[in-house]
Amino acid sequence: MKFAVFGAGGVGGYLGARLTDAGHEVHLIARGDHLEALQSSGLQVESVAGDTSVTPTATDDPSDIGPCDYVLFCVKSYDTREAASALEPLLGAETAVVSLQNGVDNETWLADEVGADHVVGGVAYIFSTIAEPGVVAHTGGPARFVFGELDGERTRRVEALDDALSACAGIESVLSEDVRVELWRKFCLICAQAGMTATTRLPLGEIRETESSWAMYRRLMAEVATVARAEGIDLPETVVDEWCEFVRDLDPEMYSSLHYDLTHGNRLELDALHGSVVRHAADVGIDAPINEAVHAILRPWAARNA
Repeated sequence: MKFAVFGAGGVGGYLGARLTDAGHEVHLIARGDHLEALQSSGLQVESVAGDTSVTPTATDDPSDIGPCDYVLFCVKSYDTREAASALEPLLGAETAVVSLQNGVDNETWLADEVGADHVVGGVAYIFSTIAEPGVVAHTGGPARFVFGELDGERTRRVEALDDALSACAGIESVLSEDVRVELWRKFCLICAQAGMTATTRLPLGEIRETESSWAMYRRLMAEVATVARAEGIDLPETVVDEWCEFVRDLDPEMYSSLHYDLTHGNRLELDALHGSVVRHAADVGIDAPINEAVHAILRPWAARNA
């Protein structure tokens, strides 16, 4: 099948490499030094699941590629609307645009630009990043990708995508019956991990070992879960306990991409994370004071790094 990967960073680059290895036609859309390296030397993946080196085509112009079966949409949330406006050359009548991003608003923003019929929701569980231009480092996580139609229908296109990803080495593919639950489930974890590591400027281990900080970590998740249920999302009552148990076994030196961007002067995904929680909470009349506090603390940094 023909894939375009829009945003060939840690997540997109990893998927693009694995799909290329499986024999699919893959086109990477990137920019800057990373694009130059992809065009000159190909893509290298250094992975705990096995290294690979591939040479898919790479460009910054979607019109070079033409209509695809799937667009794996992996840009930062703050780039969603601008990137979505450039998708038209990649779209055929049945093209699925699969969002694999942080946050719970991206699918709506994509639908505003390309139409809801094209949009498939998705969640990526993988620790990967651009180690240097042309090189993606996969350092951990299950490389688990969960996706599904937003209305829960089991369509031919999502089944075919599940087949394609399941056949790839180093990928666990999960076809979800309710991807909105999956989006909010991961959102609980992201807001806690990102919020606490960014506001404290400390790794997960020190947060876990500090009683009040660990309590705040848990409350961040609980607020997100409460907002989700108020919006009609059937999120399990056990979600916070499950994530806390999961997080207790993670590397104590872990931070988050929000912390990385904060400390490296990069633009922050704050509006798509804690800013989104605050907006959704207001819409359903729910208080979310801990997420509001994280948003307020980091808001000046978001403005500075913008």
